[in-house]
Amino acid sequence: MVDKYGVGQDPYTYSNSSTLINKLGIKDSVELSDIENQLSTLALADIDFQPAPYDFPYLCLLHEKLFGDLYEWAGKIRTIAISKQDTRFCQPEFIQKEANKLFDQLRKKDFFEHLGFDDFCQEMAEFYIELNMVHPFREGNGRTQRLLFEHLAIHCGYNLSFEGISKDQWIESNILGCLECNYGPMIEIFTRSLSPII
Repeated sequence: MVDKYGVGQDPYTYSNSSTLINKLGIKDSVELSDIENQLSTLALADIDFQPAPYDFPYLCLLHEKLFGDLYEWAGKIRTIAISKQDTRFCQPEFIQKEANKLFDQLRKKDFFEHLGFDDFCQEMAEFYIELNMVHPFREGNGRTQRLLFEHLAIHCGYNLSFEGISKDQWIESNILGCLECNYGPMIEIFTRSLSPII
């Protein structure tokens, strides 16, 4: 298993390097990170809101739009197992099944439409944690997932902005949700980050 923030045998990286193979041939990880942020930010500006229904192919499409200028594998399910510290994400052979299961549940819940604010925050937090555990792509999962949730929020009449959330709080909330099924901290984040569209 590859630690996504460590060095290991990884077909997605250059030989003897932790830098992801990319279309621009950049082999410096710091430079690649900067370019990745720039390109994904530019791509984000060209992605229009789309109302429900949302499904796994739509998540893959968002990933392809965000990272397709840089990575050949953008929008495609990863083929290796990855982890981050103590968190082991879904094995690649189960990603399609588990992702489809989550989106089927979302559809059966009518994409969280017509919920009261507290219930909406809880559903969003739980869905976020569960989808994060699938982690379908080699890189760029967080940005893609946050974009999906922005669309989901708008569809239900809310703006979603995580700008007031610190990196440490974000990481801790994800870890507690993933490892301990403690959704409370993530519910708090969504409660603070959602506001009605006026």
